[in-house]
Amino acid sequence: MTSVQFTVGKLDAGMAILLTEDHHLIEFPSLLLPNGVAAGSIVNISVSRNTPEEEQKMREFWDLENNILEKFGNALPETPKVRVKNLTQTSLILEWDPLVLHTAALRSLDIFKNNTKLAQQVPGDANFIKLSGLDMDHEYEFHINIKTTAGQYESNRTIARTHKMDNLTGIRVAFGNFENPEPTLTEMKQLLESMGATWTDEVNHETTHLLAQLPGSRNYDTAVRYSIPVVKPDWLVQCDRNKKIQFPSFLAIYK
Repeated sequence: MTSVQFTVGKLDAGMAILLTEDHHLIEFPSLLLPNGVAAGSIVNISVSRNTPEEEQKMREFWDLENNILEKFGNALPETPKVRVKNLTQTSLILEWDPLVLHTAALRSLDIFKNNTKLAQQVPGDANFIKLSGLDMDHEYEFHINIKTTAGQYESNRTIARTHKMDNLTGIRVAFGNFENPEPTLTEMKQLLESMGATWTDEVNHETTHLLAQLPGSRNYDTAVRYSIPVVKPDWLVQCDRNKKIQFPSFLAIYK
């Protein structure tokens, strides 16, 4: 333990100026001085090193460091897993589980079709991409490749065949405005069910067509924005009657 003698100089409620015997000035918190000390008082301040407490704090620090390393630092990014959904005659959705990178950062994500990298870019927070312009009744192989600060990882490879003309199960519609919503909506839903097709209340990335008789509505605006064909109910009737997909033409409000 070391004890040093000081003379108290200027003193206020927050800070005191202490003068050493060799005429050095230091600032010292007034709160730590004994009661009754005033300017001109002589005080002795003793300082000692608390080695046991210091060692305990160091142990706590390194325990925390090791826990962080064990939980995060040693875990590499997980291999991505992809799957195909919403197959149609000319399109599909390639989807993957949310990326688990642990402490690594994503540098790029590339889509491969039959081992050829596609030019389409995927936002960093997205976990799907809609691929259009595919050949009908054609087999494709897909995978993704991610580059991270911890290395490069390739997903599983998934194979999918686009639908034939007579496969109507890929149709997934949402509904817009109708002149007479009932019974039109009920009839359209029954027809979709008999065809093995599906519908949703709102337009989303899985929607293949918007069924409507009149422009307008939030669904209509969304479909137009994302270039989703907006077709009349007659389009669906023709698909069912001919037992094959009808590509929107004169039956479309917007295509």
